Parts: sequence; C-alpha cells; structure tokens
Amino acid sequence: MRETNKIFHLAIPCKDLEETVWFYEKLGCKLARRYDDRVTFDFFGDQVVCHLSPENIDEKPTMYPRHFGITFLEKEAYDQALESATKEELKFFQKPMVRFRGKQEEHMTFFLIDPANNLLEFKYYHDSSMAY
Repeated sequence: MRETNKIFHLAIPCKDLEETVWFYEKLGCKLARRYDDRVTFDFFGDQVVCHLSPENIDEKPTMYPRHFGITFLEKEAYDQALESATKEELKFFQKPMVRFRGKQEEHMTFFLIDPANNLLEFKYYHDSSMAY
C-alpha cells in the first residue's frame, strides 16, 4: 500500500512544451515548474516531468507494454475524470470499457493520448483489493 510521505516520479518525452502544458492542465494537473527543456506537473499527487525530446516520440503507440495513469479508489473520482476528459475534448486512445467482466479484477477503464503520443490509462476497480 502507498505511504503518504512518498511521491512517485515519472519522466516522459514531449515534442512541444506549450501543447504539453495545455493538455495536462486540461486534464486537471497543476503546472509546478517550467524550464526551457521541460515542464513538471502535479499529476494527481505524483510528479510527471515532460522533457522536450521530439526525436523520442513514439509515432505508433500501443497500450502494451508502455502506458501510465491513475487507479482511482473511488468511483466518483473515476467518473469525474471521464467527464472532465470528455468536456475538455481530450483525445481518447480507447473509449471507456469494462475489462475482465464478471471476475474479481473487473474494472472500468479508458485511455487518453497526450500530444506526444504518451498513453494514459484511468481505471476504477469495483473490488478495491484488486488495485495492486
């Protein structure tokens, strides 16, 4: 289980700082710092750093093996994220769906794609014990 005194850090490539800030702020993330070559966000309580690196953009991203995101422990928070992404017209890589229907690990999920083709998954498990 997560300890509250720790923050997860993830660094990803981006191709343009302006469009990156636009996307992540529309997603509800707070811009923490900005430099000439990177931006840092409060990503739902964790730290995501987007490094300007247009030569490292995945032109044909796939969900597996590389994506990142949030597992919500409350359905209302998942619903709010989905509603916000829809309202802000963020680009979906995969529309909302249910995975592992009828099994203990059943969960609701959707994927967004950021301007640098990084894939973000948002999910909610009906059984919170399956979150890990």
